[in-house]
Amino acid sequence: MDKGGKARALAVAIPAALLGGAYVAQYGFGLYPCEMCWWQRYPHFAALGLGLLAFVAAPARLWVTLAGLAIIASGLIGGFHAGVEYHWWEGITACSKPAVAVDMLDFSTDKLVRCDAAPWTLFGISLAGFNFLISTIGGAAVVALAAYRR
Repeated sequence: MDKGGKARALAVAIPAALLGGAYVAQYGFGLYPCEMCWWQRYPHFAALGLGLLAFVAAPARLWVTLAGLAIIASGLIGGFHAGVEYHWWEGITACSKPAVAVDMLDFSTDKLVRCDAAPWTLFGISLAGFNFLISTIGGAAVVALAAYRR
């Protein structure tokens, strides 16, 4: 497989694998996403679409490069989110700030998922941290392969 084919394959495989993992964690293991988790998913949805577009529309290099940049964007959001979880800095959403008041009469089934608490870690790395690592490295590889010319 040439470099362009590898770039196209990675541009689809990386976001598909990370989104698949996110949904397995959510529906298989009850790790429901917080607001910043959703922010990380949106660029992967875009990258998946752009990566698939590269298989059917010209110029493929453009679509693959845009997919790689979207993957990197998700990784950068994941890095920010990981920093909030590790308490390196404060988050910018309500899910990372202490609740001011609790409505005891609110019986809704919606639960607030905290953005500043990692629900799962492996070797001290949260899911957002893994997204940062995988997406920034993988996205950079996609962009590098797309930029390669013989």
